[in-house]
Amino acid sequence: MRSIKFFSLPIITLLFIAISHMGHAQDLPLSPASPPSNDGTSIDQGIAYILMLVALAITYMIH
Repeated sequence: MRSIKFFSLPIITLLFIAISHMGHAQDLPLSPASPPSNDGTSIDQGIAYILMLVALAITYMIH
């Protein structure tokens, strides 16, 4: 139990660091007429994966 808590905290910390830096990923100005690169489904799927990983980490910490 102690080893799971020992390894899960750094993983969760790295996950939150990665999420917080996503907003600063693109600092270059875009052209005003750039077409959309996706329809948002990949973003939704990425958020779903992150939420599943957080739920899995919380479940392991509780048990």
